[in-house]
Amino acid sequence: MTVSLTVVSSAGHAWRLTERIGSGSEGVVYGVEGDRPLVAKLVPDPPDPVAYRRRLARLVRQRREPRTVRLLAATPPRAAWPMVLVRTRNADADGYLMTDMRHAYRPLAQLLFPTPRRYFLPDATWETALAAACSLARLLADLHAEGYVVGDLKPDNLWVDDRGGVGVADVDSWQFRDGADVFPGRMSTPGYTAPERIGVPAGTPPDSASDNFVLAVLVHQLLTEGLHPFAGHPADGAGYRSYDDNVLRGRCRLLDRLSVVLPPSAPPADLLPRRIRELLSAAFGGVRPTAAVWAEALAAEAAPGRLRTCRVDAGHVHTIERPWCPWCDLAGRGADRSGDRAGRGDPPADGPAGTGRERNGAHGRRDGT
Repeated sequence: MTVSLTVVSSAGHAWRLTERIGSGSEGVVYGVEGDRPLVAKLVPDPPDPVAYRRRLARLVRQRREPRTVRLLAATPPRAAWPMVLVRTRNADADGYLMTDMRHAYRPLAQLLFPTPRRYFLPDATWETALAAACSLARLLADLHAEGYVVGDLKPDNLWVDDRGGVGVADVDSWQFRDGADVFPGRMSTPGYTAPERIGVPAGTPPDSASDNFVLAVLVHQLLTEGLHPFAGHPADGAGYRSYDDNVLRGRCRLLDRLSVVLPPSAPPADLLPRRIRELLSAAFGGVRPTAAVWAEALAAEAAPGRLRTCRVDAGHVHTIERPWCPWCDLAGRGADRSGDRAGRGDPPADGPAGTGRERNGAHGRRDGT
């Protein structure tokens, strides 16, 4: 949708906004006219405008600090970092300019779920998903090493390129320290929230351990065609409520294979290498692996000799630990998965047996401000 808005910086520089790209619970993202790949995020009504502008100003300043320079040194940049504070001419909305991630990436959901993968990444295989899981773990490990906590880690904030490289947006909601000041994390999203943060009072800060829980959720989804690890109808006959309810009650086939009922179309648990299954079990029911541990383990699974290509379909790639092709198995059971390049099915509807997201994302997250 074309718009007619102009934003200005405190120094008097002006940018014309070209179209509305998307919106979330806090703000709206617009394209920016010009040769540089930029977008603008505007927040018309933050709960505390003064605090929000202060947070943005600190993030813009941190862009020049060594720890942030290291994070942004890669090409393409791995984070859509706030570059300059802007306001609309009539001062009814604050915001910032950032890199347009669409210039080098596509939304992670286009790799995560079967139907969009077929259309947007037709050559992607399980190896691509493994590369994305490893890239995400490395990115999160680097963020944690520099003192940042994402807090609202989820597919809607993540981007992926054709080779599995991952980038992240919505930096303005992160938790970080600037000198003696701590700016707490402000968001969480149902289905992508660590158990200790579910139902806590608004404003309760996250930590790296809560990020690590959600990282494990995303690794599982990337490697199992979008299947949420806490998906499934309760096997005890209780009604399905949500992923979060299953999280709190420990309903997860990796922890207890008899705790949930999944459809025949669900990828088998032994699709995953043994080491990855062990790390997932620890993440959901023991001592959570750090992002750095995940990055090392995932890189090892992508090493030469650890992957096998199906003799029937070159688009079927799986771990060497699996003696036969899981994608052929699923196709034989009538499942329509994007492990098969020819997959044609839509992701199942959101819910207990589905492999689609619970559609909360940017439109249904909890605002902790």
